[in-house]
Amino acid sequence: MERIKPRTLSGFMELLPPAQQQFEQMLEQLRQTYANYGFTPLDTPVIESAEILLAKGGGETEKQIYRFTKGDSDLALRFDLTVPLAKYVALHYSELTFPFRRYQIGKVYRGERAQRGRFREFYQCDIDVIGDGKLDISNEAEIPAIIYQLFSSLGLERFCIRVNNRKLLNGFYTILGLETRAGEIMRTVDKLDKIGPEKVQQLLEEAGIPAESAQEILHFTSITGDSAEVFTALERYQGRSDIFDEGLSELRLVAELLPAYGVPQANFAIDLSIARGLDYYTGTVYETILLDHPGIGSICSGGRYDDLAGYYTDKKLPGVGISIGLTRLFYVLGEQGYLNESLNTAPADALILPMTADLSPAIAFATQLRQRGIRTQVYREDKKFKAKMSYADKLKIPYVVFLGEDEIANGQVKVKDMTTGEQQTLAPETAAAQIAQGVAERAKGRPIQEKG
Repeated sequence: MERIKPRTLSGFMELLPPAQQQFEQMLEQLRQTYANYGFTPLDTPVIESAEILLAKGGGETEKQIYRFTKGDSDLALRFDLTVPLAKYVALHYSELTFPFRRYQIGKVYRGERAQRGRFREFYQCDIDVIGDGKLDISNEAEIPAIIYQLFSSLGLERFCIRVNNRKLLNGFYTILGLETRAGEIMRTVDKLDKIGPEKVQQLLEEAGIPAESAQEILHFTSITGDSAEVFTALERYQGRSDIFDEGLSELRLVAELLPAYGVPQANFAIDLSIARGLDYYTGTVYETILLDHPGIGSICSGGRYDDLAGYYTDKKLPGVGISIGLTRLFYVLGEQGYLNESLNTAPADALILPMTADLSPAIAFATQLRQRGIRTQVYREDKKFKAKMSYADKLKIPYVVFLGEDEIANGQVKVKDMTTGEQQTLAPETAAAQIAQGVAERAKGRPIQEKG
């Protein structure tokens, strides 16, 4: 039989066990943070009807989506978690309580060119707040606070949450007489970070935008400074478009509320170049970048949408949310050496080595440890002692427990701390308490350690 060479497709990530443990630690921190803000977990199918996913994708969605047929069914892999959420809320509207706050962590698929920090299969970690008819603007200020709290709890410090408002942009393009082309222009301007202002201006002019208007667009998107300075610069456009004034008012309110949410100015900026490429955003939009790695692009983005569910229901279901590209973030942090290697990545906290033919005492003590929440393995293989210890050492299991005839006869266990090399013979309950304490100490710290 001809053997097939094992391989992983380009753009798909597979991790070895220690790295997978690090990834899981980050996932757990995300779940805890989302839950602390009162979001409920949700899961939706990876495969949906293509017409559901393409109802209002816009932008690059149709080019990147994985689409296939099975029998007479036109199917697709989910491109993000927001569109399936809109379907879910429309479908279960009468069974949900609003505002509906959910978080979802799952894989999504995009058939884009695989490159550094970009994947075709990757984890998104989303939160969304869905209102019934209305959704207060203050929800849009809470989202950056959650981003800040999450990244801080992971151990990141040097990141910036960039915020803008699509109404502000639509109003600005109305002022320029380009309201019918606003979506097209925003998708082009959204490429600023990737291709630079000169190329963006060229693309705008090639699309038929007058050179003077293209220059004004680039001038507008280049307005920078702290919040007060940006708002002062924007005042020159006030009174010329109702939608511009509404967007400016919303953006100002979001900025004013952020200090109360505990978001430092150093981690927040108004960035008028941000539009988000997807057409369903209608209000506040967010992008988060790592300050030391701006070339990676946004690792957390999202915004306000008022009309997303309109393709599935006549109910008005406005929402706001963000998505964290965890796979991309994990890849970049690992590449730069920012993952905290001191955290325990072993599959078990304790390994029990039975030294007698009777496994019952070892199994009983393993049960006792597990009842205390200590992850425990019992080594059953017929190997030499050195091989057993090598097993524990390679997996970086912090504690090894020996149960020989003497320990069993005396109602004791022998515990070895694999970090210090210290061995103690203890009563089972004392040993369990000591291991639990040591495990708790090792669990302290954050998944990410930024370099000084």
